Amino acid sequence: MAILKIARMGNPVLLRQCDPVPDPTAPEIRRLIADMMETMEDAPGVGLAAPQVFVPLRLFVFRVPGDRASADPNSAGVPNTVIINPEIEAIGEETGLNWEGCLSIPEMRAVVPRALHIKYRGVDMNGEPVEGTASRFHARVMQHEYDHLDGILYPMRVTDFRYFGFNRELDQAAEAQQRQQTGQS
Repeated sequence: MAILKIARMGNPVLLRQCDPVPDPTAPEIRRLIADMMETMEDAPGVGLAAPQVFVPLRLFVFRVPGDRASADPNSAGVPNTVIINPEIEAIGEETGLNWEGCLSIPEMRAVVPRALHIKYRGVDMNGEPVEGTASRFHARVMQHEYDHLDGILYPMRVTDFRYFGFNRELDQAAEAQQRQQTGQS
């Protein structure tokens, strides 16, 4: 396994529609998946799409750490998972706003609207069907990674740019606001 270089915003590979994976069981796809898992863990991240490692194919890996899933009473942690040639569809019209970051846009984050509940289908690396539903953080991660397969980066979904910036600046602003609200200086 190897840690792969991550494409950064501005690289054309991140802006293109990805091609379907013709053979999910091919040895080079298995190797790519193993390398992507290692890269995601090393980064550290909760998701990584193939175009982020300069491979314009329709697959992504993701995980949902238990502490992130615990915010959703109907969700549990999800171990490292791959979905190849995925399809995602919103369940209902309910959306939510929450912070997102991206390994391809380091040191920044923004509030992004996403469907709160989705259904998904695709195949695993054995070519076996994978399908299910996801909610809240799990759904957000999958939608974020799926967007990469269509050449969409999260800033393209931002609706209020007051909530988009560098992590350090946003953290300092939040701390200052909290001090002001509690009457501290």
